Amino acid sequence: MNLGSTLIKSRRSIRKYQDTPISDEVIKEVFECARLAPSARNIQPWLFGAITDKKMLEKIAGLTDYGTFIANAPICFAVFGDVQEKYYLEDCCAATENIIICLQGHGVGSCWVAGDKKEYVNEITSLLNVPEPYKLVSLIPAGIPAEVIIPPKKSVEEVTFFEIWENK
Repeated sequence: MNLGSTLIKSRRSIRKYQDTPISDEVIKEVFECARLAPSARNIQPWLFGAITDKKMLEKIAGLTDYGTFIANAPICFAVFGDVQEKYYLEDCCAATENIIICLQGHGVGSCWVAGDKKEYVNEITSLLNVPEPYKLVSLIPAGIPAEVIIPPKKSVEEVTFFEIWENK
């Protein structure tokens, strides 16, 4: 198994973190990996943020519907996309995955918290002083895992086909 497969197969959504700060070197590498994500026509319609201030993390957590655990993360990355670009959502989702995989490579757990279609998008965008035309696509709270839960996944046979799909 190669390194990429190992990172992907070992990744889990982590919602409980140790109270250990994430180093500046890791944060810089996360930003580097995020900016290198593929994007349609290489437009790169994104803006990335890292939030470590506890009061700000609590405010963000309080605005979300399923992200209350953000308040207890040492850091939360935020991905914003330029809504004037046709494929901003796809491009920013690719960048979000790059962030998650980069963090996993450093032993830092994370959890993708939705943005784009949520009611709290404008409030968080405003709270972080992000200008138009950017829109929140995702929040990625992260930290050293305090707990790892392994949920069941569908088998590869249940979710794949070759050539054409046939009802099995």
